[in-house]
Amino acid sequence: MAAVFLVLAALFGLLSVMLGAFAAHGLKARLPASALSAFETGVQYQMYHALALLAVVALLRWFGPTLSLLTAGWAFVLGVLLFSGSLYGLALGGPRWLGPVTPLGGLCFMMGWVLLLAVGIRALKT
Repeated sequence: MAAVFLVLAALFGLLSVMLGAFAAHGLKARLPASALSAFETGVQYQMYHALALLAVVALLRWFGPTLSLLTAGWAFVLGVLLFSGSLYGLALGGPRWLGPVTPLGGLCFMMGWVLLLAVGIRALKT
């Protein structure tokens, strides 16, 4: 599973750089400031969680495939898809039903971080 998360982390990182450049050079003149800001927020959180996924890869190598680490990894993946994906869609004029999807992605991010916290607390006890 570490290899899958590594591929996804690299893909998310690559796409966040590409999408950030697209926003800066291709969308800046075409979107209102609020939509551009939402798009950029999606890019930032996508990159943050690509890096978090890399941390999960390293921790999987260190601790092995624990349920907490595997769930944290998938929570970060789902968070990127829901949070960043919905912000990209909304910024580009997608349907309004994407609005309530964004906080679900945020909850996935939080769940991933809580699970990493639990792994860290367990490691302190051993």
